[in-house]
Order: sequence, then C-alpha cells, then structure tokens
Amino acid sequence: MKSILITGAAGFLGSHLCDRFIREGYRVLGMDNLITGDLKNIEHLFSHPQFTFYRHDVTNFVHVPGPLDYILHFASPASPIDYLKIPIQTLKVGSMGTLRLLGLAKAKSARILVASTSEVYGDPLEHPQTESYWGNVNPIGPRGVYDEAKRFQEAVTMAYHRFHGVETRIARIFNTYGPRMRLNDGRVLPAFIGQVLRGEDLSVFGDGSQTRSFCFVDDLIEGIFKLLMSDYYQPVNLGNPNEISIMDFARELIALTGSNQKIIQKDLPVDDPKQRQPDISLAKKLLAWKPLVKRADGLKITYEYFKSIPEKDWYNKAHNFEKYIKR
Repeated sequence: MKSILITGAAGFLGSHLCDRFIREGYRVLGMDNLITGDLKNIEHLFSHPQFTFYRHDVTNFVHVPGPLDYILHFASPASPIDYLKIPIQTLKVGSMGTLRLLGLAKAKSARILVASTSEVYGDPLEHPQTESYWGNVNPIGPRGVYDEAKRFQEAVTMAYHRFHGVETRIARIFNTYGPRMRLNDGRVLPAFIGQVLRGEDLSVFGDGSQTRSFCFVDDLIEGIFKLLMSDYYQPVNLGNPNEISIMDFARELIALTGSNQKIIQKDLPVDDPKQRQPDISLAKKLLAWKPLVKRADGLKITYEYFKSIPEKDWYNKAHNFEKYIKR
C-alpha cells in the first residue's frame, strides 16, 4: 500500500485530497496545526484504518514513521482575511514549512507536490495568465506576505529539484470553490453565500468590474491527482478559464438562490487583482485535464451544502476529536 502525507489536511482542499487518496487505496497521513483548518472536514475519516491524523506545525521539524511515497504540501492560510491576520505564520509556512517538507521528501525519496497559487501573478499585466508569465507583484504590500511566500515556495522547490534531484510538482491553483469552505474566510464566493444566508446585502468591492474564474473543487482535485502522477516538474495552472466579473457573479448568485438582497459597493482593497483567468493549455496538453463542472451546477451544490449546516455551526470549529489526534 502506497502512503501519502497531506499537509493542511483539515482545510478545504486538503480534506478533499484526503478523501480522494483514501478512495485510491493509499495510506493517508493527514497533518495540520488547525490554525485555519477544521477537524469537522475530516471527522468522517477518523475511523478509517488507512487514515492517521497528526496535529503538527510544519514550520517545525517534520517526522513521519515508515516509508513515504508522496507528499502534498497544502498547509497555508489561503484567504486574505487569514493571511492579513497572521502574516508572519503565512510567510513561515511558505518558506520554512516548504523547506521542512522538501527535506522530508529528499530523506524519504518521496515525490512532492506543492500548492502554489495564481497570486504569484499578482495584479497581472498579461491576460489570460500563462505559466511563462513572471507576474506583477507588490512584495511589500499587505498581500505580499502570501504572494511572496508562494513565489519563494516555487523557487526553493525548483532548487531542490535541480540540486538534490527531488521529484517535485508545482500546481498554480486559481480560485476554487465547493463544500467545506469557511463562510468567514474572506473570499468572494463564501462571503456572498454567507450574506445571502444571513439576509444581508451583497458587498462588491470597487465597481465590480474585476474578474475571477471559479473552478469547482472536484475538478481541481482531479487536476492535482493527474499532475502528481505526471512526469512534469515545472509549474502548471489549474483552474477554470470561464471568467466572470464580480458584479455579474453577485447577480448570478442572487438569481440562483432566489434571494432579494441588493448589491452595495465598498472601497477596493489594496493590490486587489483586476483580472484572473488561467490559461490551461498546458494542463490540457500534458494531463488531458480540463474542468467539467458548470458554474451553475457547482454553485448549487455549494449553496445547498451551506444551507445544510446549522447556523450555530457556521463559524464554530470542532474541538472534540482529541482522541484521534497524534502529536
């Protein structure tokens, strides 16, 4: 039985990756310090014989017993509300945490895939964004703690590949949505859904002309799996190129949910990207991958998921799984 370590396992993407690799028959070692992750996302796995969870901060020395075939490094705050609140931890997990896991991959002769982001392109001057674009990033702006942490992560990953021969993969992930997102994580989709559920008007920053491209989580997980199993070590964009303005997206969500909220406009945050659209030509060619879930279908699934959660649990994290945690 092959084994895989997934950091950030209690987070949005990490928990879905745990599910996928359990289904594929792997021994899954989940790791998370729970600074933004939630054990409720993986509670259904605690009784599974192939799943083990470690509560651990990967900026400290990382040790797992036995052989290890793969590592997925998904430990990091991933939304502005998080990395603006914990900027130092964000920088540390992208730098020190990545170094720890690359060292572990080298010691275990394991293949490692790191979760990079479309934020490495900053506020892009190229549209759509291709992997060859170097980006337009403000390194000292408030978002720089996340952008530059991920850019360093990519650089050190390539250094370990070139100097130590470590098998590495880099996924540049664009906006992704689906069940298990946090309503209060600050990203536009859960923010809008949270406002709909609370009966509040939808807040659009600026004039709403800025664009995003939303990929449903099931599609992204498939792309990550294919990239991990590929022979390609350079960065690969993973996302949905179906672009929409934030204003149109707000209107679309109001129509979908049948709510009667109004749209109000607020000041645009500093360094907020004006455009986001991945060029996924490389993923199509190398991985035979492209998103399949239509936005209307994915939004309906996501909205129904949040509607199914009792209001008292919208923002409460779980704390009653201590017996399942290893340290």
